[in-house]
Amino acid sequence: MRFRPLMNCRRMALLGTAICLLARSSPSQIPENLQALATRCSSPGGASLPECQAARAAVEQSRNPLEPAAVAHVVRTGAPVAETAPAAAQPLPAEGPTEFQRFIASSFGRVLPLFGARLFDGATGAFGPAEQIPVTAEYVVGPGDEILLRTWGQVTLNLALTVDRSGAVYIPQAGNVHVSGLAYGQLAGHLQSQLSRVYRNFELSINMGQLRSIQVFVVGSARRPGTYTVSSLSTLVSVLFASGGPSSQGSMRNIQLRRGAAVVTEFDVYDLLLKGDKTRDVRLLPGDVIHIPVAGPQAAVAGSIRNPAIYELKGDTNVGALLELGGGLTALADSRRASLERIRDRAVRETSEIALDVPGLAALVRDGDLLLIRTVPPRFENAVTLRGNVSNPGRFPWRAGMRIHDVIPDKESLVTRDYWKKRNVAGFTSPGDAIAADPGSEVQRSQGRTQLEGGGADINWAYAVLERQSPQDLSAQLIPFDLGRLVLAGDQSQNLELRPGDVITVFSQQDIRVPVSQQNRRVRLEGEFRAAGIYAVRPGETLGQLIERAGGLTQEAYLYASEFQRESTRLEQQRRLDQFALEMEREIEQFGANKMGSVSTSEESAALAARLDSQRRLAQRMRSLPLTGRIVLGMEPGSGSMAKLMNLQLEDGDRFVVPSRPMTVSVLGSVYNPNSFLHEARSRLADYLQQAGGATRTADKNRTFIIRADGTVLPRQGSSGPFKKSFEAVLLHPGDAVVVPEQLPKLPFMKGLRDWTQVFSNLALGAAAINVLR
Repeated sequence: MRFRPLMNCRRMALLGTAICLLARSSPSQIPENLQALATRCSSPGGASLPECQAARAAVEQSRNPLEPAAVAHVVRTGAPVAETAPAAAQPLPAEGPTEFQRFIASSFGRVLPLFGARLFDGATGAFGPAEQIPVTAEYVVGPGDEILLRTWGQVTLNLALTVDRSGAVYIPQAGNVHVSGLAYGQLAGHLQSQLSRVYRNFELSINMGQLRSIQVFVVGSARRPGTYTVSSLSTLVSVLFASGGPSSQGSMRNIQLRRGAAVVTEFDVYDLLLKGDKTRDVRLLPGDVIHIPVAGPQAAVAGSIRNPAIYELKGDTNVGALLELGGGLTALADSRRASLERIRDRAVRETSEIALDVPGLAALVRDGDLLLIRTVPPRFENAVTLRGNVSNPGRFPWRAGMRIHDVIPDKESLVTRDYWKKRNVAGFTSPGDAIAADPGSEVQRSQGRTQLEGGGADINWAYAVLERQSPQDLSAQLIPFDLGRLVLAGDQSQNLELRPGDVITVFSQQDIRVPVSQQNRRVRLEGEFRAAGIYAVRPGETLGQLIERAGGLTQEAYLYASEFQRESTRLEQQRRLDQFALEMEREIEQFGANKMGSVSTSEESAALAARLDSQRRLAQRMRSLPLTGRIVLGMEPGSGSMAKLMNLQLEDGDRFVVPSRPMTVSVLGSVYNPNSFLHEARSRLADYLQQAGGATRTADKNRTFIIRADGTVLPRQGSSGPFKKSFEAVLLHPGDAVVVPEQLPKLPFMKGLRDWTQVFSNLALGAAAINVLR
C-alpha cells in the first residue's frame, strides 16, 4: 500500500508532516503503514531510527528551502515571504580583535572597542521593519502587492486584489485595472475613477495587504554578505542590521547604496549614533546593491574621555574633532598634557605631548594614532589638611603666612563630634519609657543601669605632628610640636608656619600611649567604701591613696575577698585561653584522625563521632569562659591592712570591688549535695565535704582543689606529704569554694588539662567558670 498522491501534509501533526513529506520525496524509505511509523518514532529511543531521522530532515528542508544558507538570506520585514533562514536568525559569533586593536592594547593595556560595532550585536531580526507597518503615501505599487478594496452604497465589494506581473488587478464588472507604478496616495482616486464607469452612488476605501518581496544584495566587508529577500518597504538601514552590519574590517562611515551604475546614497553610521540622523536612509528597490567598503583611516582615543574607542576618520580630522567623536573629556581630564603616539613613515613609533589648548586641538590626527588623555593628579595645590582627634577634620585653603593657630584656633576645635553625640544621647528618653505602661508591665520592667560616660578619647596634649614633603628629595618630614603649649598656653614658638600640602595630625591617648602622669584615668571603686563611685585619678596617685581620698573602707569590708580587675589583664587572659583552646582542638582532631583508621563497624564509627563531638563542645566552652581580668592581690585572711595597696599604680578603666564579709563556703562539682554552707571558724575541708554528702562515684577526688576568696587556687596534688598538713585538714575562709571535678576520659588531648588548678589559678576564673564547665 502506498500513500495517496493528494495527501494534504499541512493538516497533519509535526511528525505526520515529516513522514508525509518524506513519502512524497522518497516513498521507498518509509514503511507501508504511516501510523506504525508515527508510533515507532514517538516511542523512547525512536528518534535515533534511520527512518525517523530521515523524516526530521525532511521537515528541516521544508522549513529552509534556500540552500546553502550562506548564499541567500530571507528577512521577515512584514511581507508574506518565507520563514527566516536559521543562519539569519542566529546571533553572529563575536569577532576577534583586529590587528590595530591588538596594537593599541600593547600600548594602552586593554583592548579598545571599534566605535559603533556594538550597535549591530544581536540586532538580527530585531531591527527589521515590524509586521503591519503603515504604508506611506509615497509607496509605489508594483507586481506582487495585495490591495484590499472595500466598497459600499449601490455596490458592496470586499476584495483582496493581487497585482499581477502586467501591473494590473482584476475587478469584477470593471475588468483589469492597471495600478503598477502608482503611488499609494494616488491609488484610491485612480480606482474610484475606474469603478465609476460601471457603478454609481458608492464609496470605497483601500488598504495594502501583503506586500511584495524584493531581492537586494549586501556585498563587501559585511559580517554576513549575500542575497536578501526582503519586503518592499525595507530600507538600507533595516537590511544593514539584518546583515549584521560592517565587519571589523568594514567601513562605518561610507556605506554605499548602488542602483545600476549610480550611487543613490552614502550612509554614515556615525551620524545615526552621534546625532540620531537617518535622513540619508532610503527605501530599497529590486536589484539594489549595498556595498560596505574597507574601513578608512583609524585613530584611537583612550584615558579620561567619555567613550574611549577606535574611531574611523573621514577627511581631515584634528584632535578636537576626535575628542568630539569620543563624547568629550571627562571632568577628571588633564587639559595641560596629553600623550600622542604615532607611527612615522610606516617605520618607527614615536610619542609626543600636546596641550589641549587651541593649537593642540587644531593638530591633525593621522591613521594609526593613539591619543591618551591623562587624569589630573590628585594633589591639591593650595590645601592644608587637619586630621585626627579634632572637631572638624578636613582640608583648609592655604594662604601666605598661614600658621597652625589658623587651623586650630582654640581648644574647642579639638572636641570631637563623638563627644557631643554621647552628650546628646545621654539626655534622650525613648518613647517607650516616656509614658508609663500598664502596672503589670511596669513591675516587670527592669531599671536600666546608669553608666558614667567618659568624655571620649582624651587628647594627647604633649605631642602633635606636622607632615611635610621635602622639596629637595620629596621625602616625608615629621615636625612635632607641643599641642598643649600652643593651644592652652599660647606659646608662639609652637605656632609653625604652614605650606601647601601640609598635614596636621592630632592624636588621642588611645592612639599613642602616654606616660601615666599624663593619662586621664578613671577608676571605679565599688562595694564597702564610704564613698563608692568613679574617680578621676590624679597624677602619681596609687590605689591606696585613692581609697583614702574616697573616705576609706567601712567596718563590714572583707578586704581578703576583694577583686581588682584590669582591662589589659583581661585581654592577656583571653589571648592565653584562646591559645589553650586551640591546642585542645588540634589534639582532638589529631586523635580522631588516628582512631578513624582502626574503626571497623558503623557502631564504632558513630561512637567515635559522638565522642569527638563532645570533646569539641568542651573546647568551645573553654573559649566562652567569662574572663574578668582579675589580679590576685594576695591579702591576708582577717587582715584589714592596705599596705599592699599603697604602691599599686592605676590604669584607666581599673575596677576595685571590696565585698562585705560573706558567711558561707561553697562546695561544687561531683558531690551529692553541691551547695553553700555556713562558715565555722574551726571547720576544715573534710567537714564541708561531709556536709555535702561526700564525693560521688564519678568524682576525681585526687584532683580536688580549693578556690580561695582572694582568687588563688589550692590543689590537692602537691599539698600533702610527710611534712605538710593533710589536704582534708585545710582550714577554709569565708567565701572559699571547694571544687570536686568529674573523671575525664584519658585521651591524648587531655594532657593539657592534667593540672586543672594551674589553668584556673593562672586565669583567675573563679567559681563561675567551674559552673560553665560542668
